[in-house]
Amino acid sequence: MSNSSHDIKIDPRNLDILISVNGELVPRARAMVSVFDSGFILGDGVWEGLRVVNGGVPFLREHIERLYEGAKAIFMDIGLTPDELVSRLIACIDANGMTDGVHVRLMVTRGVKATPYQDPRVTVSPPTIVIIPEYKMASPEKFERGLSLFTVNVRRGYPDVQDQKLNSHSKLNCITACIQAANSGADEALMLDPHGFVATCNSTHFFIVRRGELWTSTGQYCIPGITRGNMIRLAKENGIPVYEKPFSLYDVYGADEAFVTGTFAGLIPVRVIDGRPVRNPLSTEEWQGAGPISLRLSALYKSLAAADARRALA
Repeated sequence: MSNSSHDIKIDPRNLDILISVNGELVPRARAMVSVFDSGFILGDGVWEGLRVVNGGVPFLREHIERLYEGAKAIFMDIGLTPDELVSRLIACIDANGMTDGVHVRLMVTRGVKATPYQDPRVTVSPPTIVIIPEYKMASPEKFERGLSLFTVNVRRGYPDVQDQKLNSHSKLNCITACIQAANSGADEALMLDPHGFVATCNSTHFFIVRRGELWTSTGQYCIPGITRGNMIRLAKENGIPVYEKPFSLYDVYGADEAFVTGTFAGLIPVRVIDGRPVRNPLSTEEWQGAGPISLRLSALYKSLAAADARRALA
């Protein structure tokens, strides 16, 4: 059975949530958008995933900044100021009485089309803004078991084809990578860049530890991950050498530790990559769980997220 970083247990409370659709709070069963919506027809839009922790939203400013930066990149006017959008987000969370253990999907599309066609000039409505808050938590068992990764042949492409830094609704390359990994019996896909170096996973960012050093990709072929950035910062602030650099699968197979990061689950260790257990090459032991640097960074990140959530309430 899959154990991806986004696997969850279905929470019955989510059946009764209110979803914000263009500022109107509607029950889940009645939350819908037009079949002519740009997001439905074309995947034309940007989105963010956020968490609610102890009544606050960690790293909210960074998420909103990334959303507006993505919208600007595709020449899309969100139609609200950042403060207005945050107010709508908080109103939706408050209307559901949510304070903790919540994941929020904030989506903005270009709006409704007059006809199914890609040209933005046939858009006849303001942007569609949908906010879906759900009770969703990563299980502790996921951290204990670790993930299995499979390197797929679906690449993270050049920015002149589709810039991988853009957190758009168009995720077909990640979906096909995920399918290939699942068909190979793995939990997630490890994806390479056009040059054959390690880029990222299909839905998370990827790190390895080699001889006490933390390595991750250059970041040129993945979205500017907020959790990724916080891990890099925490490593630097706590005396862990960290490098954003090109590296190959040879380096991955020889790593002492590996983990993935994301807003939903934080840090999840990796158990096996392409059939090779993650461990020191000189060791004959099986995978023994998250390594010391992974454990340390996970604890530091949880503390940072909780502190940032508190600041958001101030």
